[in-house]
Amino acid sequence: MLDKQSAATIDDTDRIMRDPAFQALVKERTSFGWTMSIAMLVVYLAFIFLAAFGKGFMASTIAGSFISWGIVFGVFTIVFAFALTGIYVSRANGRFDDLTAQLNRDAM
Repeated sequence: MLDKQSAATIDDTDRIMRDPAFQALVKERTSFGWTMSIAMLVVYLAFIFLAAFGKGFMASTIAGSFISWGIVFGVFTIVFAFALTGIYVSRANGRFDDLTAQLNRDAM
């Protein structure tokens, strides 16, 4: 059997879960996370497929220098991952934290 405090907590949780602002936050955060994941997956798989099936291109050097296209695309993949991480952290610390703080104020 639930005591009064547990019942109140469940009621509060249900109220927050039904809140349109909370549902909007979850939808926006989930959508943004999937978009970022798909972007990283596309870049990573492009690099892997180029390495597997475009060996001649990846091994060729850029304008006669000693740097190959494989090195360029490899570095790009790593830099892209760091950039996506920075974008996500910026959004999480800005927009998502603001929405969460607003939900916390409304819940009190």
